[in-house]
Amino acid sequence: MKRLSVIVVLLCFASWLYAQEFKFALLTDLHVTHAGTAEEDLLRAVEQINASKDIDFVLVTGDITEEGDRGSLQKAKNVLDKLNVKYYAVLGNHETTWSESGMTAFGDVFGSERVQFEYNGFLFLGFNTGPFIRMADGHVVPQDIAWLKKELKEYGKKKPVILVTHYPLKDGDVDNWYDVTDAVRPYNIRMFVGGHYHSNRSYEYDGIPGFLNRSTLRAKDAVGGYCVYTVTPDSILVCEQKIGGEREQWASLSLTKKYYDAKEGAKDKYPDFSVNKEYPQVKEAWTLQTGVGIYSSPVYYNESVYVGDDMGYLTCYNSKNGKKQWQYKANHRIVGTPAVADGVVVFGSADKYIYGLDAINGKLLWQVAANEPVLGAVSISDGIAYVGASDQTFRAINIHTGAIVWEYSDVKGYIVTKPLIEGDKVIFGSWGNTLYCLNKTTGIPCWKWTGGLTRMHYSPAQVWPVVAHGKVFIADPQRALTAIDINTGETIYRTFQSVVRETIGLSEDKERIYSKTMNDSVVCFDARTNEPKQVWNSNVGFGYEHAPSMPQEKDGVVFGSTKNGLMFGLDALSGKVLWKYKVGNSLISTVVPLSSTEVLYTATGGEVGLLRITDNLK
Repeated sequence: MKRLSVIVVLLCFASWLYAQEFKFALLTDLHVTHAGTAEEDLLRAVEQINASKDIDFVLVTGDITEEGDRGSLQKAKNVLDKLNVKYYAVLGNHETTWSESGMTAFGDVFGSERVQFEYNGFLFLGFNTGPFIRMADGHVVPQDIAWLKKELKEYGKKKPVILVTHYPLKDGDVDNWYDVTDAVRPYNIRMFVGGHYHSNRSYEYDGIPGFLNRSTLRAKDAVGGYCVYTVTPDSILVCEQKIGGEREQWASLSLTKKYYDAKEGAKDKYPDFSVNKEYPQVKEAWTLQTGVGIYSSPVYYNESVYVGDDMGYLTCYNSKNGKKQWQYKANHRIVGTPAVADGVVVFGSADKYIYGLDAINGKLLWQVAANEPVLGAVSISDGIAYVGASDQTFRAINIHTGAIVWEYSDVKGYIVTKPLIEGDKVIFGSWGNTLYCLNKTTGIPCWKWTGGLTRMHYSPAQVWPVVAHGKVFIADPQRALTAIDINTGETIYRTFQSVVRETIGLSEDKERIYSKTMNDSVVCFDARTNEPKQVWNSNVGFGYEHAPSMPQEKDGVVFGSTKNGLMFGLDALSGKVLWKYKVGNSLISTVVPLSSTEVLYTATGGEVGLLRITDNLK
């Protein structure tokens, strides 16, 4: 009888083991767009998966589109819907860096920005790794890390988990990767899977196994492909599947082996903050960790600070101590920087509205509907707010009544920039290769500038233009610094000599312009000349840099910030480095200096704060 019981138990155990074996396909880096062969490559992958019969489900790990637009997302979904099995999708950087919808279209089309499901005893969790709306390193926002912790705690520490991302969780790809691995390591994480590099690669993320997979695109080959994962009772086998070919195994993973210490990882994985000891004169007057991603700059008005965030909150803080004064909730994330004047704070939201609030108490005064998300920063002049949206429309709105003064609806691409107001003109760029100049009073076009740009990704869209001596200055993703005649829209000069990208700043006396290069330096050019004349080049030592945060001069000090949490102050006339300070490891938006010794900042990681410098050592 006992022998029979043992046999029954063994049979049940064997049946349980057999039930654990399953296969899933992984599609990544589809890059579907309005033209080209990407859609055809995806369709062939879908057809082969359907013909395979042994695939249980499909993971789609980001860069589903080339330009992040709703039309391309829907086109990709139409093909993916042809799958005979269920599929689960996460965002890639092409859905987050360039997104006319403010990343809302992905959730609308695919149902959610996160993935959570169980299959044969495995928990799958997928989440966004950024970057958000502009160039920077990837980033996992605080609320997603909190979600991960919650889901894993409920699931328990013994059951196996597979984590699904686009970016690899490593230094140089995701700025806070260590926060993610620290959050998940107490649990039974078997592997991370993703894409981004368009090739099959194996990694360890602080000991946790990670696999990156080939793109579905054919690239230089005749056909594209994808990867297939076979999960057995004791291992995971990873194969490449070229269209029309045989599966070829390129990696494997044991399910019985312990790959990492669940209690702690490497000691040296965290960012280096030793720079702060070099400049002891810089202190954090106050710093808040909001627990929510922040993509907009702070705005200062009457000793208050206004900040929009990823959860749709517009929050007012006391600038002296950081104490929250009030909070207003929009229906979706706030991307563009607000503006405040005459007691009214104005901002746009991805919920397709522009809001006017009482700056003292946060009471809603008015709201204006757009046809698509409003991602543009706001500028206010003479009681009129100027802001662009993703419905190809730029609006002028009376801040006291909410009445629309005029609309210009002939914009190519969507708008995220902060408009420049100069005299009777308002100037802004879009993700349509174009810089626009409109009459401030009527909205009638004065000129349009394209500079010969042909790719959407080269658009002068993120830069906040500045003007001096009859010239509009911009820096664009093609790494060019450009001066444009403000009256005619003609190019005065366009130079690639300093390799600058999407950042521009103007001195208070309008004699100099500043820009960050893509490696270590800030450059200064003479704003008066009609040819590029460099005044100084300062090696700040911030490394590789491509974040669109604008240099700002105040009282003879140029304030700047980077994609990895560093802020700095330079002497405006010489470029001498006065101080540096690192508050975290995520992107610092355009800072707001209050004087030569105080500067407000916000960071993608959720930080809001005020730095105070006791001695600039000028």
